[in-house]
Amino acid sequence: MKIVDAQFLTSAQSIVDSPSPDRAEVAFLGRSNVGKSSLLNTLVNRKGLAKSSSTPGKTQLINYFDIKFKTENEELPYLFARFVDLPGFGYARVSKSLKKDWNRNLTGYLEERPCLQIFVHLIDARHTDLAIDKNVDEFLKQHKRGDQIIINAFTKIDKLKQNDLQKLKRENPNGIFISNLKKRGMIDLQNAITGYLFGN
Repeated sequence: MKIVDAQFLTSAQSIVDSPSPDRAEVAFLGRSNVGKSSLLNTLVNRKGLAKSSSTPGKTQLINYFDIKFKTENEELPYLFARFVDLPGFGYARVSKSLKKDWNRNLTGYLEERPCLQIFVHLIDARHTDLAIDKNVDEFLKQHKRGDQIIINAFTKIDKLKQNDLQKLKRENPNGIFISNLKKRGMIDLQNAITGYLFGN
């Protein structure tokens, strides 16, 4: 199974103006500048689909993308899901009131979206012990439903020494290890997503 099409659907400020929850959703969330937009573009093989920026907090909206998968089943040749690019947390240079609104809207989506099936928590492989990531991980574990899973994906592994990468893998046996630059780990991540959504 592979992704054969990815299209931007819409942006929303909160769950209230989000599209109809008519297909399974995979939410990508991570600290600002963790490489979330770049990962999404590499995963779906579409340059510029998810907008990336060097400015923390640039992604202020919940962005929805319709994803089409090609299967090997002639009777059901295509399957569909939705990828959701969430605002980066830990962003800087925004007002306290705006940050409060973002946090409230983000929490509302994570807690209340009925079709949300997978949380992909992106963590910078060079900085795995940050309090903000630990807080998000704890939040997800506390709030996830029985039909939801959390995937921890460690980005920028190309910046690690080999010994440090092996240590990280030992410490996180269920993690996915990503390099956007070298396109490593993308198949592992896609398989983890489709395996849970579609059971293949």
